[in-house]
Amino acid sequence: MQGKRIAVLEGRFGEGLVALIEKKGAIAFHAPALAEEPDVDLKMIRQLLDEWTARPFLLAIFQTGVGTRALFEAADRLSMTDSLLPLLASCKVAVRGPKPTSVLRARQVRIDLSAREPYTTVELLESIRGLDLTGARVLVQRYGETNLGLQAALDARRADIVELPTYRWALPKDTGPLERLVDRLQHRQLDAAIFTSASQVRNLFAIAEQRDVSESLRQSLNAVLVASIGPVCSQALRAAGVNVSLEASPPKLGPLMEMLAQAWRT
Repeated sequence: MQGKRIAVLEGRFGEGLVALIEKKGAIAFHAPALAEEPDVDLKMIRQLLDEWTARPFLLAIFQTGVGTRALFEAADRLSMTDSLLPLLASCKVAVRGPKPTSVLRARQVRIDLSAREPYTTVELLESIRGLDLTGARVLVQRYGETNLGLQAALDARRADIVELPTYRWALPKDTGPLERLVDRLQHRQLDAAIFTSASQVRNLFAIAEQRDVSESLRQSLNAVLVASIGPVCSQALRAAGVNVSLEASPPKLGPLMEMLAQAWRT
Protein backbone atom coordinates (compact mmCIF):
# COMPACT_ATOMS: atom_id res chain seq x y z
CA MET A 1 0.00 0.00 0.00
CA GLN A 2 3.08 2.21 0.09
CA GLY A 3 2.29 5.53 -1.59
CA LYS A 4 -1.22 4.54 -2.66
CA ARG A 5 -3.79 7.33 -2.48
CA ILE A 6 -6.94 6.07 -0.75
CA ALA A 7 -10.25 7.84 -0.16
CA VAL A 8 -11.97 7.13 3.17
CA LEU A 9 -15.68 7.95 3.38
CA GLU A 10 -16.23 6.61 6.91
CA GLY A 11 -17.40 9.22 9.40
CA ARG A 12 -17.60 7.92 12.97
CA PHE A 13 -14.47 5.74 12.81
CA GLY A 14 -12.87 7.61 9.93
CA GLU A 15 -9.92 9.02 11.83
CA GLY A 16 -8.94 5.59 13.10
CA LEU A 17 -9.18 4.14 9.60
CA VAL A 18 -7.10 7.01 8.22
CA ALA A 19 -4.43 6.35 10.87
CA LEU A 20 -4.37 2.64 10.01
CA ILE A 21 -3.98 3.37 6.30
CA GLU A 22 -1.22 5.89 6.85
CA LYS A 23 0.59 3.45 9.17
CA LYS A 24 0.80 1.11 6.18
CA GLY A 25 2.47 3.81 4.12
CA ALA A 26 -0.54 4.90 2.08
CA ILE A 27 -1.83 8.44 1.68
CA ALA A 28 -5.38 8.85 3.00
CA PHE A 29 -7.92 11.41 1.84
CA HIS A 30 -10.70 11.65 4.43
CA ALA A 31 -14.07 12.75 3.11
CA PRO A 32 -16.80 11.80 5.62
CA ALA A 33 -20.00 11.02 3.74
CA LEU A 34 -22.33 10.60 6.71
CA ALA A 35 -23.40 12.57 9.76
CA GLU A 36 -25.47 11.16 12.62
CA GLU A 37 -28.32 13.43 13.60
CA PRO A 38 -30.51 12.80 16.67
CA ASP A 39 -33.98 11.60 15.76
CA VAL A 40 -35.48 10.93 19.17
CA ASP A 41 -39.13 11.88 19.53
CA LEU A 42 -39.77 11.98 23.27
CA LYS A 43 -43.53 12.26 22.77
CA MET A 44 -43.49 9.15 20.56
CA ILE A 45 -41.40 7.21 23.09
CA ARG A 46 -43.70 8.22 25.96
CA GLN A 47 -46.73 7.07 23.98
CA LEU A 48 -45.00 3.82 23.02
CA LEU A 49 -44.23 3.00 26.65
CA ASP A 50 -47.68 4.05 27.84
CA GLU A 51 -49.36 1.74 25.30
CA TRP A 52 -46.94 -1.18 25.61
CA THR A 53 -48.85 -3.06 28.33
CA ALA A 54 -52.16 -2.85 26.46
CA ARG A 55 -50.51 -3.75 23.14
CA PRO A 56 -47.54 -5.93 24.12
CA PHE A 57 -44.62 -6.71 21.85
CA LEU A 58 -43.60 -10.30 21.30
CA LEU A 59 -40.14 -9.25 20.17
CA ALA A 60 -37.85 -6.21 20.48
CA ILE A 61 -34.91 -5.99 18.07
CA PHE A 62 -31.88 -3.82 18.82
CA GLN A 63 -29.55 -3.20 15.88
CA THR A 64 -26.97 -0.66 17.07
CA GLY A 65 -25.31 0.46 20.27
CA VAL A 66 -25.82 4.14 19.47
CA GLY A 67 -29.55 3.70 18.93
CA THR A 68 -30.03 1.47 21.97
CA ARG A 69 -28.21 3.99 24.16
CA ALA A 70 -30.33 6.82 22.73
CA LEU A 71 -33.52 4.97 23.69
CA PHE A 72 -32.42 4.54 27.30
CA GLU A 73 -31.22 8.13 27.53
CA ALA A 74 -34.64 9.26 26.29
CA ALA A 75 -36.34 7.03 28.87
CA ASP A 76 -34.08 8.52 31.54
CA ARG A 77 -35.09 12.05 30.52
CA LEU A 78 -38.74 11.03 30.67
CA SER A 79 -38.22 9.34 34.06
CA MET A 80 -39.65 6.18 32.47
CA THR A 81 -36.68 3.81 32.63
CA ASP A 82 -38.32 1.96 35.51
CA SER A 83 -41.25 1.32 33.16
CA LEU A 84 -39.10 0.36 30.16
CA LEU A 85 -37.08 -2.33 31.94
CA PRO A 86 -40.02 -4.58 32.99
CA LEU A 87 -41.60 -4.10 29.57
CA LEU A 88 -38.46 -5.43 27.92
CA ALA A 89 -38.41 -8.28 30.44
CA SER A 90 -41.92 -9.24 29.27
CA CYS A 91 -40.90 -9.85 25.64
CA LYS A 92 -38.15 -11.55 23.67
CA VAL A 93 -35.08 -9.35 23.14
CA ALA A 94 -32.92 -9.88 20.06
CA VAL A 95 -29.64 -8.13 19.30
CA ARG A 96 -27.67 -7.76 16.10
CA GLY A 97 -24.17 -7.56 17.57
CA PRO A 98 -21.87 -6.79 20.51
CA LYS A 99 -22.54 -3.04 20.65
CA PRO A 100 -26.27 -3.17 21.48
CA THR A 101 -25.49 -6.20 23.65
CA SER A 102 -23.08 -4.12 25.75
CA VAL A 103 -25.61 -1.30 26.23
CA LEU A 104 -28.41 -3.68 27.21
CA ARG A 105 -26.25 -5.62 29.65
CA ALA A 106 -25.18 -2.37 31.28
CA ARG A 107 -28.88 -1.79 31.91
CA GLN A 108 -29.31 -5.39 33.13
CA VAL A 109 -31.65 -6.31 30.27
CA ARG A 110 -31.99 -10.04 29.54
CA ILE A 111 -30.99 -10.94 25.98
CA ASP A 112 -32.80 -13.92 24.49
CA LEU A 113 -31.54 -14.05 20.91
CA SER A 114 -28.24 -12.92 19.42
CA ALA A 115 -27.03 -12.78 15.85
CA ARG A 116 -23.82 -14.72 15.32
CA GLU A 117 -20.83 -13.26 13.52
CA PRO A 118 -20.54 -11.36 11.26
CA TYR A 119 -23.67 -9.75 12.78
CA THR A 120 -25.48 -8.85 9.58
CA THR A 121 -29.22 -8.86 8.93
CA VAL A 122 -28.90 -12.44 7.64
CA GLU A 123 -27.61 -13.69 10.99
CA LEU A 124 -30.17 -11.60 12.88
CA LEU A 125 -33.00 -13.20 10.92
CA GLU A 126 -31.52 -16.64 11.59
CA SER A 127 -31.57 -15.93 15.33
CA ILE A 128 -35.31 -15.21 15.34
CA ARG A 129 -36.27 -17.96 12.89
CA GLY A 130 -37.92 -20.07 15.59
CA LEU A 131 -40.46 -17.41 16.59
CA ASP A 132 -43.97 -17.38 15.17
CA LEU A 133 -44.40 -13.73 14.23
CA THR A 134 -47.77 -13.99 12.50
CA GLY A 135 -49.77 -11.02 13.76
CA ALA A 136 -47.22 -10.36 16.50
CA ARG A 137 -46.03 -6.87 17.34
CA VAL A 138 -42.30 -6.44 16.76
CA LEU A 139 -40.36 -3.39 17.94
CA VAL A 140 -37.39 -2.55 15.70
CA GLN A 141 -34.80 -0.05 16.88
CA ARG A 142 -33.97 1.71 13.65
CA TYR A 143 -30.48 2.90 12.89
CA GLY A 144 -29.68 5.70 10.43
CA GLU A 145 -32.30 4.48 7.98
CA THR A 146 -34.85 1.71 7.68
CA ASN A 147 -33.27 -1.72 7.31
CA LEU A 148 -35.18 -2.70 4.18
CA GLY A 149 -34.00 -6.30 4.23
CA LEU A 150 -35.16 -6.78 7.81
CA GLN A 151 -38.45 -5.04 7.15
CA ALA A 152 -39.17 -7.16 4.07
CA ALA A 153 -38.41 -10.37 5.96
CA LEU A 154 -40.64 -9.38 8.89
CA ASP A 155 -43.41 -8.34 6.50
CA ALA A 156 -43.16 -11.73 4.81
CA ARG A 157 -43.69 -13.36 8.20
CA ARG A 158 -46.78 -11.13 8.71
CA ALA A 159 -45.39 -9.33 11.74
CA ASP A 160 -46.85 -6.03 12.93
CA ILE A 161 -43.72 -3.85 12.83
CA VAL A 162 -43.22 -0.72 14.92
CA GLU A 163 -40.05 1.18 14.04
CA LEU A 164 -38.33 3.16 16.76
CA PRO A 165 -36.15 5.93 15.28
CA THR A 166 -33.32 7.18 17.47
CA TYR A 167 -30.95 8.80 14.98
CA ARG A 168 -30.74 9.33 11.23
CA TRP A 169 -27.99 9.54 8.68
CA ALA A 170 -27.60 12.77 6.76
CA LEU A 171 -25.06 14.59 4.66
CA PRO A 172 -22.35 16.27 6.74
CA LYS A 173 -22.90 19.97 7.30
CA ASP A 174 -19.57 20.59 5.62
CA THR A 175 -19.73 18.85 2.24
CA GLY A 176 -16.47 20.44 1.07
CA PRO A 177 -14.39 17.25 1.55
CA LEU A 178 -16.93 15.23 -0.46
CA GLU A 179 -16.88 17.82 -3.24
CA ARG A 180 -13.09 17.71 -3.30
CA LEU A 181 -13.24 13.92 -3.39
CA VAL A 182 -15.38 14.07 -6.53
CA ASP A 183 -12.82 16.44 -8.07
CA ARG A 184 -9.88 14.22 -7.15
CA LEU A 185 -11.59 11.17 -8.63
CA GLN A 186 -12.32 13.05 -11.85
CA HIS A 187 -8.70 14.16 -12.12
CA ARG A 188 -7.41 10.60 -11.46
CA GLN A 189 -5.70 11.68 -8.25
CA LEU A 190 -6.73 8.59 -6.24
CA ASP A 191 -5.95 4.89 -6.43
CA ALA A 192 -8.76 3.49 -4.30
CA ALA A 193 -11.94 4.35 -2.40
CA ILE A 194 -13.19 2.60 0.73
CA PHE A 195 -16.95 2.43 1.31
CA THR A 196 -18.23 1.19 4.67
CA SER A 197 -21.98 1.74 4.24
CA ALA A 198 -24.59 1.95 1.50
CA SER A 199 -25.54 5.45 2.64
CA GLN A 200 -22.04 6.71 1.86
CA VAL A 201 -22.57 5.64 -1.75
CA ARG A 202 -25.91 7.42 -1.98
CA ASN A 203 -24.59 10.61 -0.38
CA LEU A 204 -21.53 10.74 -2.62
CA PHE A 205 -23.73 10.45 -5.70
CA ALA A 206 -26.12 13.05 -4.24
CA ILE A 207 -23.21 15.51 -4.21
CA ALA A 208 -22.34 14.52 -7.78
CA GLU A 209 -25.95 15.02 -8.88
CA GLN A 210 -25.97 18.52 -7.40
CA ARG A 211 -22.98 19.29 -9.62
CA ASP A 212 -24.37 17.36 -12.62
CA VAL A 213 -21.34 15.05 -12.74
CA SER A 214 -22.91 11.71 -11.77
CA GLU A 215 -21.80 9.92 -14.92
CA SER A 216 -18.29 11.31 -14.62
CA LEU A 217 -18.13 10.14 -10.98
CA ARG A 218 -19.31 6.67 -12.00
CA GLN A 219 -16.60 6.42 -14.64
CA SER A 220 -13.97 7.75 -12.24
CA LEU A 221 -14.84 5.19 -9.56
CA ASN A 222 -14.68 2.43 -12.13
CA ALA A 223 -11.12 3.52 -12.90
CA VAL A 224 -9.89 2.94 -9.31
CA LEU A 225 -9.96 0.09 -6.82
CA VAL A 226 -13.29 0.17 -4.96
CA ALA A 227 -13.34 -1.61 -1.59
CA SER A 228 -16.68 -2.48 0.05
CA ILE A 229 -17.29 -3.45 3.68
CA GLY A 230 -19.93 -6.03 2.79
CA PRO A 231 -22.84 -7.19 0.61
CA VAL A 232 -25.29 -4.38 1.43
CA CYS A 233 -22.70 -1.75 0.61
CA SER A 234 -21.70 -3.66 -2.54
CA GLN A 235 -25.32 -3.80 -3.65
CA ALA A 236 -25.59 0.00 -3.38
CA LEU A 237 -22.39 0.44 -5.38
CA ARG A 238 -23.55 -1.87 -8.15
CA ALA A 239 -26.94 -0.14 -8.22
CA ALA A 240 -25.03 3.09 -8.88
CA GLY A 241 -23.17 1.42 -11.74
CA VAL A 242 -19.90 1.05 -9.84
CA ASN A 243 -17.81 -2.11 -10.08
CA VAL A 244 -16.79 -3.57 -6.70
CA SER A 245 -13.12 -4.56 -6.74
CA LEU A 246 -13.18 -6.34 -3.39
CA GLU A 247 -15.68 -7.07 -0.62
CA ALA A 248 -14.70 -7.84 2.97
CA SER A 249 -15.57 -11.28 4.31
CA PRO A 250 -16.59 -11.21 7.07
CA PRO A 251 -17.86 -7.63 6.71
CA LYS A 252 -15.42 -5.93 9.09
CA LEU A 253 -12.67 -3.34 8.76
CA GLY A 254 -9.87 -5.80 9.61
CA PRO A 255 -10.58 -8.20 6.74
CA LEU A 256 -11.26 -5.24 4.45
CA MET A 257 -7.85 -3.73 5.15
CA GLU A 258 -6.12 -7.08 4.70
CA MET A 259 -7.83 -7.63 1.35
CA LEU A 260 -6.90 -4.11 0.29
CA ALA A 261 -3.25 -4.69 1.14
CA GLN A 262 -3.34 -8.08 -0.61
CA ALA A 263 -4.73 -6.50 -3.78
CA TRP A 264 -1.49 -4.56 -4.21
CA ARG A 265 0.80 -7.45 -3.29
CA THR A 266 -0.29 -9.46 -6.31
